[in-house]
Amino acid sequence: MRVAGVELPKAKRLEVALTYIYGIGPSSARKILADARVDPGKKTDQVTDEEQVRIRQIIDNSYKVEGDLRREVQQAVKRLMDLGCYRGLRHRRGLPVRGQRTHTNARTRKGPRKIVAGKKAPPPKG
Repeated sequence: MRVAGVELPKAKRLEVALTYIYGIGPSSARKILADARVDPGKKTDQVTDEEQVRIRQIIDNSYKVEGDLRREVQQAVKRLMDLGCYRGLRHRRGLPVRGQRTHTNARTRKGPRKIVAGKKAPPPKG
């Protein structure tokens, strides 16, 4: 089953399968299926063509998903960076944007540790 340019996994509950689409989470998936009058427990490979069409129409008409949503988010981040506001600077430097500590942690945003000359290395683990 293909919806919004995404191939949904076979033999998964529709409620879960719809969350594979960028921009649709669990609560949105439940609402879409309720509006389309489709059983959320139904597996993706059991959905009729008529039900697929209803699901597609609801997503196309009511939700911003995949490419459009990604583009909108990128434009919002770019706007912050162009403004030069604090959040924009944090994005530009690849640091956490929402006030998290960076002395320790923040490895997801900062990447692997870099060795700095003159700094005492932490004791070896073991």
